[in-house]
Amino acid sequence: MPELHVLKVFVGEGDAGGNPLGVFLEGAEVLEWDRQAVAADLGFSETVFVDDPERGELRIFTPGTELPFAGHPLVGTAWLLAQEGLGVSVLRPPAGEVRVRFEGGVTFITGRPGWAPAFEEVELGSPAEVEALVGPPEGHDLVGVWAWEDEGDGRVRVRVFAPRVGVEEDEATGAHAVRLAALLGRRIKIRQGEGSLILAEPRADGSVEIGGRTELVDVREYEGG
Repeated sequence: MPELHVLKVFVGEGDAGGNPLGVFLEGAEVLEWDRQAVAADLGFSETVFVDDPERGELRIFTPGTELPFAGHPLVGTAWLLAQEGLGVSVLRPPAGEVRVRFEGGVTFITGRPGWAPAFEEVELGSPAEVEALVGPPEGHDLVGVWAWEDEGDGRVRVRVFAPRVGVEEDEATGAHAVRLAALLGRRIKIRQGEGSLILAEPRADGSVEIGGRTELVDVREYEGG
């Protein structure tokens, strides 16, 4: 049976939040045509299948579809490869080459806004309004809802709803962070979900670097659904 690592990515202060992620470091053990069903069975917002650990080649699946790029799977996989002694400077999802670096316990990856899903952006007047939502506003099925907590300090409260790709609400969404930082054109610190923390900063070449902390939750054999 293939071995599954379960991580939490973008862990916040006091170990709050963190988006669960499944990673198969020996992704080739899961047949390509079975991967979507495996991701749906696991039920994480994303599951990663690493096809070549040394080159950082991988595929990313939500419960409902494959993604060419996603933030928390790439941050988490980069961290896990480093823990396994396979640290890479570049990951290669279908979207393109993603630079990786590590600093002070934080894993950073760099992506391009055009690689991320086309989230609608809804700005509300206060974090309390964001907190009060019981679902996506105005019937959106792929939307980031946000409000400034402290505009001067770059702190933003965010919730992301993505039923279009099989995720009702995401705990921490790196791809959305890439798009939001590009939209705002500045460094931001995102508090999402139950307390997840994402750092995001636009770069001069149009890319955006995002980063956060990752923790290992479990390692187990996957026996299928």
